[in-house]
Amino acid sequence: MNFEVWPEAMELGRMFADEGYELALVGGPVRDLLLHRASHDLDFTTDARPEQFEPILKRWGHDGFWDMGRKFGTLGAMRRREDGTEVQVEVTTYRSDTYDPDSRKPEVSYGDTLEGDLSRRDFTVNAMALRVPDLEFVDPFGGANDLSRGVLRTPVDPRQSFDDDPLRMMRAVRFVAQLGFSIEPETAEAICDMGERLSIVSAERVRDELVKMLLSDRPREGVEAFVESGLADVVFPEIPALQLEIDEHHRHKDVFDHTMMVIDRAVALETGTDGAVPAPDLTLRLAALMHDIGKPRTRRFEPGGKVSFHHHDAVGAKMTRKRLRALRFDHHVVDDVSTLVDLHLRFHGYVDEPWTDAAVRRYVKDAGPLYERLNRLTRADATTQNRRKALMFKEAMDEMEERVRTLKEQEDFNRIRPDLNGDEIMAELGLAPGPEVGKAYRHMLDYRLDHGPADHEEALAELHRWWSEQQAA
Repeated sequence: MNFEVWPEAMELGRMFADEGYELALVGGPVRDLLLHRASHDLDFTTDARPEQFEPILKRWGHDGFWDMGRKFGTLGAMRRREDGTEVQVEVTTYRSDTYDPDSRKPEVSYGDTLEGDLSRRDFTVNAMALRVPDLEFVDPFGGANDLSRGVLRTPVDPRQSFDDDPLRMMRAVRFVAQLGFSIEPETAEAICDMGERLSIVSAERVRDELVKMLLSDRPREGVEAFVESGLADVVFPEIPALQLEIDEHHRHKDVFDHTMMVIDRAVALETGTDGAVPAPDLTLRLAALMHDIGKPRTRRFEPGGKVSFHHHDAVGAKMTRKRLRALRFDHHVVDDVSTLVDLHLRFHGYVDEPWTDAAVRRYVKDAGPLYERLNRLTRADATTQNRRKALMFKEAMDEMEERVRTLKEQEDFNRIRPDLNGDEIMAELGLAPGPEVGKAYRHMLDYRLDHGPADHEEALAELHRWWSEQQAA
């Protein structure tokens, strides 16, 4: 088997060999070599102990060195190429881990052989190695064959593997999304039976796997595997709950299938690194996944056989906020995704009756920096098979976006403020700082959005009119 290996890997292999140590490229980089995929970070394993190979790694990585993983036998280094790109490497001593059944943190003990180290890897496609510098390919568990078949299988009994480290089950569904692979039946059965073991894994670790899955080329396939495996029932139960039982007359479409379509459509509407919504975009993809999670809780069977989901947007926004917080997402992501879920139905009224300029301003103002994402989520959510309705919706959205562009040429929506500021309001009404000033400010902002810019006298008249109503009430 011929390999074109990074020159930096070959050089590091020779440096280890000169000191009498073994070195092998391992895991993802070897898999990616066989798949002809780019891999920027290189992982190695060695028979040398950290204190033995640290001087070698420091000589090689003259642009950076780190040792945060020292207690696990891992050291890292970085080198810049002449073209400015960076090569990062991590080297780990052969491992032979043992696990506490109540924790996924291994008790590290060093191993003696490369084959033994490979046996503790998550899947056979990641349990291949390439010795450097002599380029001997090592594949004791048939990883190359599984790679060619597109199959995920554990090197050892899957129940032992997942019992040792339950997070490997999440990695399985992540690799379905990233690589387009299927999970081997015995491995899939073990995941279905052992999903509850995920409860010992930290929320942050689960979140990181979800993020990688959603940012992959095939997020829909990953979510479907996540649900089919039963893992979603343990860590994200709102998603499998979308599989609502369809009534015999099919008065509403399957919410889970609809959500999968929305994810596909949202991904297709991302506009790349130079566009308004960079690709891949975690906020948009999370919003597509969660936009309808309020439907199971709000479903009602109405007189006449209709099915309704009143206020599922507001209910779903609260559920979204709670779940994303539980998964330890950054608060900006929590706020943005929750807002998109809350606003995802806002545009629908425009199709039946185009808005006034004031309503358009308010839509843009409420969406704020999420305006472009909200429009893409709204377009993705329009999955009707009725061609006439689909065309009407598209034309309405196109028209609204054009109106926004025209209005933005007249004024900067992001800088819209009331015609009177807080100091002017307090001076005019004789108020001290407090809640009443805030109410007056919000009213004047609403007036500005509804009527456009007003001159000073008109703004004062409106303030006093509103204040008189407040006093009378």
